[in-house]
Amino acid sequence: METIFSGIQPSGSLTLGNYLGAMKQFVELQEDYNCYFCIVDEHAITVPQDRLKLRKNIRELAALYIASGIDPNKATLFIQSEVPAHTQLGWIMQTQSYIGELERMTQFKDKSKGKEAVSSALLTYPPLMAADILLYNTSLVPVGNDQTQHLELTRDLAERFNNKYNDIFTIPQIKVSEVGARIMSLQEPTKKMSKSDVNQKATIYMLDEPKQIEKKIKSAVTDSDGVVRFDKEQKPGISNLMTILASCTNQTLEQIEEKYRGVGYGQFKQDVADAVVNELRPIQERFYQIIDSQELDDILDQGAEKASFVANKTLAKAKKAMGLGRVKKR
Repeated sequence: METIFSGIQPSGSLTLGNYLGAMKQFVELQEDYNCYFCIVDEHAITVPQDRLKLRKNIRELAALYIASGIDPNKATLFIQSEVPAHTQLGWIMQTQSYIGELERMTQFKDKSKGKEAVSSALLTYPPLMAADILLYNTSLVPVGNDQTQHLELTRDLAERFNNKYNDIFTIPQIKVSEVGARIMSLQEPTKKMSKSDVNQKATIYMLDEPKQIEKKIKSAVTDSDGVVRFDKEQKPGISNLMTILASCTNQTLEQIEEKYRGVGYGQFKQDVADAVVNELRPIQERFYQIIDSQELDDILDQGAEKASFVANKTLAKAKKAMGLGRVKKR
């Protein structure tokens, strides 16, 4: 069985984009793959975090994984900082990285632009991301389009290490979802929906109440021609709402175009809002059942133990291949 790894940062409340672009696919993937789902809290601290808010976000993210349908009997759910092998292999991967290739990372350039002081971790977190993936002999990584550059670097680092030392690491393949991989802002539909958007009307959060969701979608930016048609260049707002509707109802974009031929935007937006509310309602109910429970702690303890067992074996092989530590005499 092939292995999948995916990580989400607990840097804010999860959005509809996070769910449709990643977590909804995870529920399906766990049926056919050996899945590791990681809350990458050590990535979150590449920028300053309030410690109490960070801990709250970590727990909420774990609860949302379970509420979305992740089954701890089928998949391994754990917190990155509770498996020390991640940072240990992250350092090893830094030794295989070149400053030039890290400086070329688009996310580093975007997040450091205009800032006087930038954490060195913002530059070096791609090798830690590579370590996250490589520890579990990952064969497939489901990502959004904005992370493909980091996955290419992961592949390069794994190949570089294997060529220098030994064939320790599996070279992962990239899996980008065709529909729902990139949900856009409701107010600026040429930009990705973001947890950190200052405009609250731009983002639907997974724990938004139904009235909030309806209000945000009804105020979503569209256009004036009144035709429900998928065209990212000319109709980014309508195309984004169509993608959301397709992801929530399993309709194709063609079916949606046909259904709303001659129908105004008002009815279309109402149907999108209803679909989102119906999609999120059972998730929200399960979330509030589990968020403060011992069950959630037990799941995370079990996940950290399972992940550590596999990660430590891979780390030991990598250290031995590089000549680190001792060879103990029996």
